[in-house]
Amino acid sequence: MRLEDKIVIITGGAGGIATGMATAMAKEGAIIVLVDINDEAGKVVEAKVREISPKSMFIKGDLFDVENLPTIIETVVAKYGKLDVLINNAHASKQKPFEETTQEDFDFSFGTGFYPTFYLMKAAFPHLKETEGTVINFASGAGLSGQPTQTSYAAAKEAIRAISRVAANEWGKYNINVNLISPIAKSQAVEKWAEDFPEMYETSLSSIPLARWGEPEEDVGRVAVFLASEDARYITGQTIMVDGGSIQLR
Repeated sequence: MRLEDKIVIITGGAGGIATGMATAMAKEGAIIVLVDINDEAGKVVEAKVREISPKSMFIKGDLFDVENLPTIIETVVAKYGKLDVLINNAHASKQKPFEETTQEDFDFSFGTGFYPTFYLMKAAFPHLKETEGTVINFASGAGLSGQPTQTSYAAAKEAIRAISRVAANEWGKYNINVNLISPIAKSQAVEKWAEDFPEMYETSLSSIPLARWGEPEEDVGRVAVFLASEDARYITGQTIMVDGGSIQLR
């Protein structure tokens, strides 16, 4: 029970990788707070997680509404008395060739990914100082390799990596760890990508050295458990590649 009684917020909590992380962390004793705008799907995941961690809950939240993002943090701390781990997993974007990408596409990608990550980190900071807590943000191979059709998404993901490294440097003196996971794993987004761009999907799959997509719980979830635990207390500012060897950072 490496995360016993740790309070963990996971955004984008209505499915996919978030479900895998929530399940893996609940099995290690964590109390999970899932945040998503999809109320129906979020409550389905909540019910599954509460079978393992009965004190866990779902909060409906519109991450685009940045003025109300601190309310999410306040609600969690008011209910549980603390916050140990913030996981900024939510992100949506539109896939288009570079020359077709618009300001609206950037606004959508940054509005669902970068800005929520930034404002939730700011709101969580005083509480993470008290618990010497952890932030886990999400990077992407799309930004690291410059994947075609991913202009707005790659830009937002690399912006998230940048502020994560700054926070890691500034917050290290408070023993707050800030790291990133860059995953390839099964999710609704990957399924839609496979449907919309089948040739690109097959090319991507064939380029994975381990020759398979990651499992949300067994692969990504267990890395999240590690980063949130005492085992990772001397790791910060790092991008952990959970992608089957697809991108090997130098």
